[in-house]
Amino acid sequence: MIPSLTLLLTFVLLGLPAAIVLFPLAILTGNVLPLYRTAMAIVRLGLRLARIRVEVTGLENIPADRAVLFLANHVSNLDPPVLLPLIPGRTSIFLKQSLMRIPVLGWGMRLGEFIPVARDGSPASAQQNVRAASALLARGIHLTIFVEGTRSRDGRLLPFKKGPFFLAQDSGALCVPVTIHGTASMMRKGSLRIYPATARVTFHPPIDPAQFPTREEIMAAVRAAIASALPPELRD
Repeated sequence: MIPSLTLLLTFVLLGLPAAIVLFPLAILTGNVLPLYRTAMAIVRLGLRLARIRVEVTGLENIPADRAVLFLANHVSNLDPPVLLPLIPGRTSIFLKQSLMRIPVLGWGMRLGEFIPVARDGSPASAQQNVRAASALLARGIHLTIFVEGTRSRDGRLLPFKKGPFFLAQDSGALCVPVTIHGTASMMRKGSLRIYPATARVTFHPPIDPAQFPTREEIMAAVRAAIASALPPELRD
């Protein structure tokens, strides 16, 4: 449990003082970047102290001149802290609505304009999320989505949710598929214990949704890209 405690203590001992200083600054100035960058630096340090190594390839595939959709697989609660600090600039993310109720962390995510997702699955909620995401993309803020909608228990790709591909088609934003591998064995679903190892993140070449006539074809192209960097036994 030592790596888990190390990660938690790093987040708490550094995060609380940062919040005390940077929350009011973000509210007063309307500039959330100092808060966001400090949070990402704390996350990187926490991973390093917990002996979680991150190997990344394909950063050159991320367009430098526009906001994009990062569409990733999801196998562990470690995926967001592993992935988000690697993304240049600033990214928002879809997350469970219940996380917004966590003291301090929830406030920070609101300031960062993270998008809470209701579990009711209603068309009205989905349309609201698409509008919020499109507005962020138009302002030059990336959006990161775990396209399976939940964590895979064994690392195998689950069926993708359709919502991200409605958003891709509606916004016209380039889609950068992202493969995360290695975190499933480091922090298993339902457990808080961390087993230090190496997480591997691959950013694939962007996919232009305008080149595909249907959402299903965009989804198939993204799935093929994500699967290509997984071991064969985890691709389906």
